[in-house]
Amino acid sequence: MSDVIRVLVVDDSAFVRKVVREMLSRSPYMEVVGVARDGEEALEMVEQLHPHVVTCDLNMPGVDGLSFVRRQMARRPLPILILSVASEDAGLALQALDAGAVDFVQKPTALASEDLFRIREELVEKVKAAALAPIRALAPPAPVRAAPDPAFATARHYNFDIVVIGISTGGPQALRKFLPLIPANFPVPIAIVLHMPVGFTALFAEKLKETCPLNVKEAAEGDPVRAGHALIAQAGRHLRLNRTAEGVVAHLTRQPAELLHCPSVDVLFQSASEVYGERVLGVVMTGMGNDGRAGAAWIKAQGGSILTEAEESCVIYGMPRSVVEAGLSDGAVPLEGMAQAIINHL
Repeated sequence: MSDVIRVLVVDDSAFVRKVVREMLSRSPYMEVVGVARDGEEALEMVEQLHPHVVTCDLNMPGVDGLSFVRRQMARRPLPILILSVASEDAGLALQALDAGAVDFVQKPTALASEDLFRIREELVEKVKAAALAPIRALAPPAPVRAAPDPAFATARHYNFDIVVIGISTGGPQALRKFLPLIPANFPVPIAIVLHMPVGFTALFAEKLKETCPLNVKEAAEGDPVRAGHALIAQAGRHLRLNRTAEGVVAHLTRQPAELLHCPSVDVLFQSASEVYGERVLGVVMTGMGNDGRAGAAWIKAQGGSILTEAEESCVIYGMPRSVVEAGLSDGAVPLEGMAQAIINHL
């Protein structure tokens, strides 16, 4: 790739096209090579202009954003970043991610220029990250079948009492690939932080539950943390684990408020290590940034273990890389082997 990232902006609103072009053009690393009003025009412009990244609205007349993603990824995969209103488009956005879109940026509901410019830093960083995404990692998830239940019932002791997972860019696709391979009789709970906009995690958990033997749900205050269940942190709330007289339960909080991500992988991992001590298996998967590195250090300090997703299967190798380079990873595992690796470590 050249030093400058070539971007195509797709949106039916002339105002949004203008503002997004202006936001991206302020970066010395980006050039907006064209704008399109709908998916049909975008398909033609991709062939003409060869952009490195496409930003795309979802609700457009004619060929909408979802149809564009499906058609473009079937024709020639490239990084597509969805830019839309989460509260209105959550279902469509999840389908676009399943079809191969690399990530999602939440467009403000009020389309005043000052509101749009507030997302500039996030948009620029995600365009940069998308430009580095390996095309092989953008393929839509293949259908998966749940693996036969391992003979967990014959074992009396396991190496860990909980599995905690941190994941971001590329996370919805990755979770849909490997979580269905965790059997229903998995003998310890799973807690997950996935970086998603507010309004996404409940629907994503519902969709994931349809394909998983595990009982998957968005975490709610006081939910019991128990075997055979996977709790996904609620967008906009940190997920902590508290031990009570009745057992370990989920606690949702906005504190600490100063962290870049809410929910934060670091908060979940630290909380798990405080409750379960050395009996925590942490898993850090695809995503940009370093959320999870400090949490992994907490787990390791208590005697727990950390797995990281291997670089070759990550959409973005930022989060796992930060853990590996800090010397905190006990093993790097490609996505297709992650479910079995977790089972083996247990």
